[in-house]
Amino acid sequence: MPRGAYTAKQDRKAEHIAEGYEKSGVSKKEAEERAWRTVNAQDGGGKKSGSGRGQKKDTTPSKRGGEKGGKASASRSAADRSVAAKKGWETRRKRAKG
Repeated sequence: MPRGAYTAKQDRKAEHIAEGYEKSGVSKKEAEERAWRTVNAQDGGGKKSGSGRGQKKDTTPSKRGGEKGGKASASRSAADRSVAAKKGWETRRKRAKG
């Protein structure tokens, strides 16, 4: 957790982002670091007086991550994507039963 003062919303946002990174195989420490970097980039740091008064959030860090994932998938052939989708479906089906 970072040392600065953050709002409850920023804490929740960072926690949610870190969970996503951990699900994709990133270590817990690295996931937390990336999450707080993202929150800081979007919100401009921790609590500030007068914050939230007409200030836009910068969502480009989140958008950039989504684009990276999309490019990786799009570079594979349709057959490869289909095989991966079928494998994922089978895994989810098996885990739901057991």
